[in-house]
Parts: sequence; C-alpha cells; structure tokens
Amino acid sequence: MDTDLDSLATALYVTTDDLLRANPERVPARPRIGILPGTTDAEMLTLVVVQAPLGFNNETQWLRYAHKNLLAMFPTLPLPSG
Repeated sequence: MDTDLDSLATALYVTTDDLLRANPERVPARPRIGILPGTTDAEMLTLVVVQAPLGFNNETQWLRYAHKNLLAMFPTLPLPSG
C-alpha cells in the first residue's frame, strides 16, 4: 500500500469512527445475542471507500488484494464468504 493511500485510509477511518460514535442512531441495530462482527462498521466503510480509487469492481478480487496488502491496517478482514 503506498503512503498516500495509507494516509487516506487512516484519515477516513478516524473520521468515520468519530462520526459513528457521535451519531449512534446511524449505526445499524445488532442483536444482543449471537456472533459479534470482527470488523467494525468504521473499518467496513473505510474499506468500501478505499476500494473505489483502486479500481476494484469485483468483490473477490478486492478481498484478495486487501488480504495481501491491507492486513496490517485491517487485521480482521472478512473472508470472501463473509
């Protein structure tokens, strides 16, 4: 991952996380019991936004790229079946 994209992802994650914490009504409701997601909403939104400038249209290719290049920033990336 190059430095510019790394900086963008970091800034985007921090901003998104702050906005979601400030506006909890925007966060989707989760059941009180069951399996907790390993990836936060802010992480998922960051990944979706970062996907666009890299030109990935295929989710499988994107997840393959992300697992290879972004695990340091997003250690709990979902598998393609997730």
